[in-house]
Amino acid sequence: MKDLRRYLVLKYIQYLVLSSSNAVSTFLGLLGSLYTIILLQSAKVSSKSTTVLISSIAKADILVSVCVVSDMIIWTFDVRILSTAFTSALLQNLLTANAHVSCLLLSCIAFEAYLITFFPMESRHVRTVKNAKLTSRIVWILVTAECVIFQTEDFLKASSISAHISSHCTSVFDLSGRVAALLRSLSYFLGIFLRIVNVYFYYKIFFTGTKAHILEHY
Repeated sequence: MKDLRRYLVLKYIQYLVLSSSNAVSTFLGLLGSLYTIILLQSAKVSSKSTTVLISSIAKADILVSVCVVSDMIIWTFDVRILSTAFTSALLQNLLTANAHVSCLLLSCIAFEAYLITFFPMESRHVRTVKNAKLTSRIVWILVTAECVIFQTEDFLKASSISAHISSHCTSVFDLSGRVAALLRSLSYFLGIFLRIVNVYFYYKIFFTGTKAHILEHY
């Protein structure tokens, strides 16, 4: 569990503290996710709601691995087929999906820690493996839908540049662009909101919760 806590700290720094990922944080994140996936296969790690969420965060880094491998292939072998505008947009959308999945699941873990600290008995029926799997599935569905919308916008944008499109296609392009712009705005404000909420949860846990525990002890 100590290793899993260190992994969570790494992920919080990578996605909720740093404004953007860099090469060092990405590399450490990939190593941490690989180690975590291996660690979670051990019989010593019990199946709990938190471990289910952590497992989903670690598996989300597969998207980052795909992007890293693709960039290495392009840089090493100069493969032009992978350097098209569509593929570049896809790789960027995969990175965005990874970040959004990780942020949402990390926030779920923070909320669970808050419930465990202040409402351990009352929240026991909520903090189940089944609910954790359902939460992970919902997060992945929502982020996948977002990624599809972004990729559709990029595809239509590339098509409009490379060829003349009909008025019907223009309407579809405008609608896709508006939806994508709305999603980007929502994602931006949601990211700020999640950072504030996570700070609040851990402030309550580490300060208020610790203080209450000390008072009860004495």
